[in-house]
Amino acid sequence: MAAAQERLSDGADGTDGSEEDPRDAGDVTPLPFRAAVDALQGARLRPEIEIDPARPPRRLAPYAYALEAAVVEDDQDLADGRLVLLHDPAGHDAWKGTFRLVTLVRAELEPEMAADPLLPEVCWSWLTGALQGRGLSYGESSGTVTRAGSHYFGGLAERPPASQIEIRASWTPREGLSGVPDTAAHLAAWCDLLCQIAGLPPVGPTDASVVSLPQRRGPQAP
Repeated sequence: MAAAQERLSDGADGTDGSEEDPRDAGDVTPLPFRAAVDALQGARLRPEIEIDPARPPRRLAPYAYALEAAVVEDDQDLADGRLVLLHDPAGHDAWKGTFRLVTLVRAELEPEMAADPLLPEVCWSWLTGALQGRGLSYGESSGTVTRAGSHYFGGLAERPPASQIEIRASWTPREGLSGVPDTAAHLAAWCDLLCQIAGLPPVGPTDASVVSLPQRRGPQAP
Protein backbone atom coordinates (compact mmCIF):
# COMPACT_ATOMS: atom_id res chain seq x y z
CA MET A 1 0.00 0.00 0.00
CA ALA A 2 2.56 2.50 -1.13
CA ALA A 3 0.19 5.45 -1.45
CA ALA A 4 -1.46 4.70 1.86
CA GLN A 5 1.89 4.92 3.59
CA GLU A 6 2.77 8.32 2.09
CA ARG A 7 2.01 11.57 3.86
CA LEU A 8 -0.95 13.56 2.56
CA SER A 9 0.55 16.84 1.42
CA ASP A 10 -0.78 20.35 2.08
CA GLY A 11 -3.31 21.51 -0.48
CA ALA A 12 -6.64 19.89 -1.25
CA ASP A 13 -6.49 17.76 1.89
CA GLY A 14 -4.41 20.06 4.06
CA THR A 15 -2.77 17.28 6.06
CA ASP A 16 0.70 17.58 7.48
CA GLY A 17 1.72 13.93 7.87
CA SER A 18 2.03 13.96 11.68
CA GLU A 19 0.18 11.14 13.35
CA GLU A 20 -1.54 10.22 16.59
CA ASP A 21 -4.37 7.93 17.63
CA PRO A 22 -7.48 10.03 18.36
CA ARG A 23 -9.21 7.19 20.15
CA ASP A 24 -6.65 7.41 22.92
CA ALA A 25 -8.90 10.18 24.21
CA GLY A 26 -11.05 7.44 25.75
CA ASP A 27 -14.32 8.47 27.37
CA VAL A 28 -14.01 12.11 26.29
CA THR A 29 -14.41 11.16 22.63
CA PRO A 30 -17.71 12.64 21.37
CA LEU A 31 -20.46 10.11 20.73
CA PRO A 32 -21.07 11.28 17.11
CA PHE A 33 -17.40 10.66 16.29
CA ARG A 34 -17.50 7.24 17.96
CA ALA A 35 -20.61 6.32 16.00
CA ALA A 36 -19.01 7.50 12.74
CA VAL A 37 -15.87 5.43 13.42
CA ASP A 38 -17.89 2.37 14.43
CA ALA A 39 -19.75 2.58 11.12
CA LEU A 40 -16.45 2.69 9.23
CA GLN A 41 -15.18 -0.35 11.10
CA GLY A 42 -18.36 -2.32 10.43
CA ALA A 43 -18.71 -1.59 6.71
CA ARG A 44 -18.91 -4.54 4.30
CA LEU A 45 -16.68 -4.05 1.25
CA ARG A 46 -15.80 -5.77 -2.01
CA PRO A 47 -13.55 -8.83 -1.60
CA GLU A 48 -10.84 -7.21 -3.74
CA ILE A 49 -10.39 -4.50 -1.09
CA GLU A 50 -7.81 -5.06 1.64
CA ILE A 51 -8.26 -2.45 4.35
CA ASP A 52 -6.53 -1.68 7.65
CA PRO A 53 -6.66 1.11 10.23
CA ALA A 54 -3.83 3.63 10.08
CA ARG A 55 -2.54 6.29 12.41
CA PRO A 56 -4.27 9.53 11.39
CA PRO A 57 -2.77 13.00 10.97
CA ARG A 58 -2.99 15.39 13.89
CA ARG A 59 -3.56 19.13 14.31
CA LEU A 60 -6.19 19.19 11.56
CA ALA A 61 -9.10 18.58 13.92
CA PRO A 62 -9.65 17.58 17.53
CA TYR A 63 -10.55 14.03 16.44
CA ALA A 64 -9.41 11.95 13.48
CA TYR A 65 -9.51 8.36 12.27
CA ALA A 66 -7.73 6.90 9.23
CA LEU A 67 -7.90 3.83 7.04
CA GLU A 68 -5.57 2.62 4.31
CA ALA A 69 -6.67 0.22 1.59
CA ALA A 70 -5.48 -1.51 -1.54
CA VAL A 71 -7.25 -3.20 -4.44
CA VAL A 72 -5.61 -6.61 -4.75
CA GLU A 73 -6.21 -9.11 -7.53
CA ASP A 74 -4.08 -12.20 -8.14
CA ASP A 75 -1.66 -11.01 -5.42
CA GLN A 76 -1.09 -7.75 -7.32
CA ASP A 77 -1.82 -4.28 -5.92
CA LEU A 78 -3.80 -2.44 -8.59
CA ALA A 79 -4.48 0.75 -6.63
CA ASP A 80 -4.14 1.98 -3.09
CA GLY A 81 -5.03 4.94 -0.95
CA ARG A 82 -5.85 6.47 2.38
CA LEU A 83 -9.09 7.83 3.82
CA VAL A 84 -9.14 10.13 6.85
CA LEU A 85 -12.22 11.10 8.87
CA LEU A 86 -11.91 14.42 10.70
CA HIS A 87 -14.28 15.75 13.37
CA ASP A 88 -14.53 19.12 15.09
CA PRO A 89 -17.55 19.27 17.45
CA ALA A 90 -17.46 23.08 17.30
CA GLY A 91 -17.77 23.06 13.52
CA HIS A 92 -15.36 24.37 10.92
CA ASP A 93 -16.05 27.37 8.69
CA ALA A 94 -14.26 25.92 5.66
CA TRP A 95 -16.00 22.55 6.02
CA LYS A 96 -19.47 24.00 6.71
CA GLY A 97 -20.01 21.08 9.05
CA THR A 98 -18.43 19.14 11.89
CA PHE A 99 -17.05 16.23 9.82
CA ARG A 100 -14.65 16.13 6.89
CA LEU A 101 -13.34 13.29 4.74
CA VAL A 102 -9.87 13.52 3.18
CA THR A 103 -8.40 11.06 0.68
CA LEU A 104 -5.37 10.13 -1.35
CA VAL A 105 -5.79 7.51 -4.10
CA ARG A 106 -3.10 6.36 -6.53
CA ALA A 107 -2.67 3.78 -9.31
CA GLU A 108 -0.32 2.90 -12.14
CA LEU A 109 -1.53 3.54 -15.71
CA GLU A 110 -0.51 2.46 -19.15
CA PRO A 111 1.53 5.32 -20.76
CA GLU A 112 -0.96 5.81 -23.59
CA MET A 113 -3.78 6.23 -21.08
CA ALA A 114 -1.78 8.74 -19.06
CA ALA A 115 -1.44 10.83 -22.23
CA ASP A 116 -5.22 11.20 -22.61
CA PRO A 117 -5.96 14.95 -22.27
CA LEU A 118 -9.32 14.19 -20.62
CA LEU A 119 -7.80 11.99 -17.92
CA PRO A 120 -7.95 14.53 -15.04
CA GLU A 121 -11.61 15.35 -15.69
CA VAL A 122 -12.47 11.66 -16.01
CA CYS A 123 -10.73 10.79 -12.75
CA TRP A 124 -12.51 13.58 -10.89
CA SER A 125 -15.80 12.29 -12.29
CA TRP A 126 -14.98 8.91 -10.77
CA LEU A 127 -14.94 10.50 -7.31
CA THR A 128 -18.09 12.57 -7.68
CA GLY A 129 -19.82 9.75 -9.53
CA ALA A 130 -18.97 7.27 -6.77
CA LEU A 131 -20.56 9.54 -4.17
CA GLN A 132 -23.62 10.25 -6.32
CA GLY A 133 -23.95 6.58 -7.22
CA ARG A 134 -24.40 5.80 -3.53
CA GLY A 135 -26.99 8.56 -3.18
CA LEU A 136 -24.79 10.51 -0.77
CA SER A 137 -25.22 14.17 0.09
CA TYR A 138 -22.00 16.13 0.47
CA GLY A 139 -20.57 19.59 -0.03
CA GLU A 140 -17.47 21.80 -0.15
CA SER A 141 -15.55 19.30 -2.28
CA SER A 142 -12.08 20.19 -3.48
CA GLY A 143 -9.09 18.33 -4.81
CA THR A 144 -6.40 17.75 -7.38
CA VAL A 145 -5.72 15.10 -10.01
CA THR A 146 -2.04 14.62 -10.82
CA ARG A 147 -0.44 12.43 -13.44
CA ALA A 148 3.26 11.69 -13.57
CA GLY A 149 5.55 9.68 -15.83
CA SER A 150 8.87 7.98 -15.16
CA HIS A 151 11.56 6.96 -17.63
CA TYR A 152 14.44 4.76 -16.55
CA PHE A 153 18.12 5.03 -17.48
CA GLY A 154 21.45 3.40 -16.74
CA GLY A 155 21.10 0.31 -14.62
CA LEU A 156 17.31 0.67 -14.75
CA ALA A 157 17.10 1.14 -18.52
CA GLU A 158 15.42 -2.23 -19.05
CA ARG A 159 12.33 -1.09 -17.17
CA PRO A 160 9.49 0.17 -19.35
CA PRO A 161 8.22 3.74 -18.85
CA ALA A 162 5.74 4.02 -15.98
CA SER A 163 2.84 6.40 -15.49
CA GLN A 164 0.85 7.13 -12.37
CA ILE A 165 -2.39 8.91 -11.54
CA GLU A 166 -3.06 10.41 -8.13
CA ILE A 167 -6.27 11.88 -6.71
CA ARG A 168 -6.18 14.04 -3.59
CA ALA A 169 -9.54 15.29 -2.39
CA SER A 170 -11.68 16.29 0.54
CA TRP A 171 -15.39 16.81 1.07
CA THR A 172 -17.94 17.39 3.83
CA PRO A 173 -20.36 14.49 4.38
CA ARG A 174 -23.82 15.76 5.30
CA GLU A 175 -24.91 14.78 8.79
CA GLY A 176 -28.10 12.91 9.59
CA LEU A 177 -30.67 13.78 12.25
CA SER A 178 -28.39 12.27 14.89
CA GLY A 179 -25.54 14.54 13.84
CA VAL A 180 -23.63 11.60 12.34
CA PRO A 181 -22.92 11.20 8.60
CA ASP A 182 -23.34 7.84 6.89
CA THR A 183 -19.63 7.08 6.98
CA ALA A 184 -20.11 3.44 5.98
CA ALA A 185 -21.71 4.55 2.70
CA HIS A 186 -18.96 7.15 2.13
CA LEU A 187 -16.37 4.42 2.69
CA ALA A 188 -18.17 2.18 0.20
CA ALA A 189 -18.17 5.04 -2.35
CA TRP A 190 -14.47 5.60 -1.74
CA CYS A 191 -13.83 1.91 -2.36
CA ASP A 192 -15.85 2.23 -5.58
CA LEU A 193 -13.39 4.96 -6.59
CA LEU A 194 -10.44 2.71 -5.72
CA CYS A 195 -11.84 -0.09 -7.85
CA GLN A 196 -12.60 2.30 -10.71
CA ILE A 197 -9.07 3.69 -10.79
CA ALA A 198 -7.75 0.10 -10.56
CA GLY A 199 -9.69 -0.78 -13.71
CA LEU A 200 -12.15 -3.22 -12.13
CA PRO A 201 -15.70 -3.37 -13.47
CA PRO A 202 -18.48 -2.02 -11.21
CA VAL A 203 -20.59 -4.49 -9.25
CA GLY A 204 -23.72 -2.36 -9.14
CA PRO A 205 -25.50 0.56 -10.81
CA THR A 206 -23.24 3.47 -11.80
CA ASP A 207 -23.85 7.15 -12.40
CA ALA A 208 -24.53 7.60 -16.11
CA SER A 209 -22.55 10.87 -16.07
CA VAL A 210 -19.31 9.08 -15.20
CA VAL A 211 -17.01 8.44 -18.13
CA SER A 212 -15.02 5.20 -18.01
CA LEU A 213 -11.59 4.69 -19.50
CA PRO A 214 -10.66 1.36 -21.10
CA GLN A 215 -9.57 -1.55 -18.95
CA ARG A 216 -5.81 -1.28 -18.62
CA ARG A 217 -4.60 -3.74 -16.04
CA GLY A 218 -1.58 -5.73 -17.02
CA PRO A 219 1.65 -6.99 -15.50
CA GLN A 220 3.38 -4.21 -13.58
CA ALA A 221 7.08 -3.46 -13.84
CA PRO A 222 9.10 -4.81 -10.91
